Amino acid sequence: MKYENLLDKIYLNMNLQYISDYQGKTTGVFIPIQEWEALKIKFKGLVEVELDEQTNEEILLGLKQAVEEMNLLKKGKLKARSAKELLNEL
Repeated sequence: MKYENLLDKIYLNMNLQYISDYQGKTTGVFIPIQEWEALKIKFKGLVEVELDEQTNEEILLGLKQAVEEMNLLKKGKLKARSAKELLNEL
């Protein structure tokens, strides 16, 4: 097959990696940076969204939720998950 240009070649041979949660459900896709750059060129309307840093309030809320979950774990009201399961959620 003859490719019209390098971008088409990259687009047709993408090396995607799928991200799954602890139950095996696909939750995301990792696109290598070279392929991401090629997609941005090929599809000019593709926009990157920059995530804002968390505010102090958001950080404190996350910590509060973590402490509440730990207390539920200690009381046996919440089932613990392995580190692997937690990392798969990220």
